[in-house]
Amino acid sequence: MRLISIDVLKEGMVLARTIWNEAGHPLLKKDVVINERIIQRLQQLNTHYLYIDDKISKGIEVQETIPTVIRNKAISTIKDSFQSINGLNPVNASYVLDQQSKAIVSIVDELLLAVKGNDEILTILTDAYLFDEYLYQHSFQVTLYSIAIAKELGYSVEDLRLIGIGALLHDIGKLMVPKEILTKPERLTCEEFETMKQHTRYGFDLLRNLHSISLIVAHCAFQHHERIDGSGYPRGLVDFEIHPFAKIIGVADVFDAVTTSRVYREKMLPSQGLAILEAGAGTIYDARIVKALKRSVVHYPNGVILKLSDGRRGIVSRQNALNAALPWVRIFEEQNQLIAATYEINLVDYPTVIIESVEVDYVVPL
Repeated sequence: MRLISIDVLKEGMVLARTIWNEAGHPLLKKDVVINERIIQRLQQLNTHYLYIDDKISKGIEVQETIPTVIRNKAISTIKDSFQSINGLNPVNASYVLDQQSKAIVSIVDELLLAVKGNDEILTILTDAYLFDEYLYQHSFQVTLYSIAIAKELGYSVEDLRLIGIGALLHDIGKLMVPKEILTKPERLTCEEFETMKQHTRYGFDLLRNLHSISLIVAHCAFQHHERIDGSGYPRGLVDFEIHPFAKIIGVADVFDAVTTSRVYREKMLPSQGLAILEAGAGTIYDARIVKALKRSVVHYPNGVILKLSDGRRGIVSRQNALNAALPWVRIFEEQNQLIAATYEINLVDYPTVIIESVEVDYVVPL
């Protein structure tokens, strides 16, 4: 399978992965043949990318690091925990969340086992999530990225657990933000954004009163939008004033935000999201954390077309565990000409060849 932009989707193409709606129900099942009505429907749903099957990508698979059953259980737990306090005042919300703490810690422990027991770089497939559903998916994904970063940095199991819980609950204060702002399907005004920024304080006030979870978790919610140069919020803390766990969650939060589609914004590919973080490494974000993220996550997902500096084009076919930035590539074109038989190369073996661009909108002349 390979990843393409909706802009180059044509009738007769075959869908390679099921497309789900925000409620977790299938909209289009894999193997369906694309027609004009389907294309129009996908455009209405603000779908930006999807996977298709064709002869040059046959046999290329895209598999997530976390098994679907664990993913679904984790998101269900997050959803149940968040919905149980929605609409409650802070005192009652803290009490109810305390009762949910065992389920929260349990799901973090399951994710820890899944990530710690897998030495492959982390692959998380994200789609467009609307309104409330985005908050649950985002919390899950930030938890995974945070655990992966902390694992790469050598944190202890107990610290990994705290980081995971802090990441899972980092945005819980958004439940105290007016719903019309939280669920607005377009960019916020400056005034609305100021209100949204209060979610860090709301989250801290909610979590600091829990008896069953460390106070560090509350500080993760309070500080995950702080930046090491003092440009963050809510308090404008600088480097040494920010808790290390909050720094990790902050980087994971930004990475997931820019690599997930929203109604008002097309998602970036992982390599593009990493480039944004790299641009701020050492000034806005802790450089060690950005480097750890780079070593931990897929840069170029399986199925994307790459243009190489030597004139070849190919599809990422598999990942390199030792170098996330240099995957295996199935070459299908040389000097803009399709070749009779595809072949694979390991970019690690070609130090003078660089990746010039990712071409999800490239029309393959089949």
